[in-house]
Amino acid sequence: QQNPAMEFFQSIRNTDIDVDRLRQLLTLENLPALCDSITTVNVTDKDEADIYCLWGTFDVRRDVIRYGVRFSLLNCPHALAWTITLKQSSNRIVIHCTIDDEQADEEFVESIDDFMLDWSDGLSVKLATTGR
Repeated sequence: QQNPAMEFFQSIRNTDIDVDRLRQLLTLENLPALCDSITTVNVTDKDEADIYCLWGTFDVRRDVIRYGVRFSLLNCPHALAWTITLKQSSNRIVIHCTIDDEQADEEFVESIDDFMLDWSDGLSVKLATTGR
């Protein structure tokens, strides 16, 4: 059976951050500071915001999940969502992104790869400069 969604992964070696601190870092307001693909955020509710990112303007929702946070683009035609979680057993932070298509055009896939790298790079820099 084929996987019904395309999945993308990045991981960061953990710099001794715990789950609570990771969640505190992953706020809607912090999105542009953590990911260069997201340029502006207008928080509209405790857990929702309008963002402008490399794909345009979207409504985003933030949900606290076990070991981290999930962000979902609510009005995205591809149902794009990403999670950032702490895997204590392997001492890594995992960034996992999915869309609801089994295949996508090459340009869109490349843009998701760029988005994932921006998350990995931005989060790595933030963790290195904050010390935790």
